[in-house]
Amino acid sequence: MEKIDLNSLREIYYTLSDDIRLTILKLLLEEGELCVCQLQPILKISRPNLSFHLRVLRDAGLVKWRKQGKKVFYSLNLEKPVLKANLPFLESLSTRKLEIQL
Repeated sequence: MEKIDLNSLREIYYTLSDDIRLTILKLLLEEGELCVCQLQPILKISRPNLSFHLRVLRDAGLVKWRKQGKKVFYSLNLEKPVLKANLPFLESLSTRKLEIQL
C-alpha cells in the first residue's frame, strides 16, 4: 500500500470537500470518461471555474486526463488508494439535482 504523508492527505480531503469536485468525481464514476465540453453544460459553471476544479483534482492525483485533438477527456485515477477507499462514498452521492443529459 502506498504511504501517504499528512500534507498529501490534507490536500486530498481539501479536494474532496467541494461540492463541484465531488460532483465531477461522481459523474466520472458513472460515465467512465468525460470531455470538458460535456462537463461544463452539466455543471452550469464557467469554463475558467471548471478548469480550476479540474486542476485541483489533477493536482491531488484523483483524475487522469488525455488530450484528443482540441478536446480534453478526464477519468478517475483508480490507482490512487485514497480514491479507491472513498468509492463507496462517491457511489452513494445523489446527482438527481443536476438533470444529467450526456
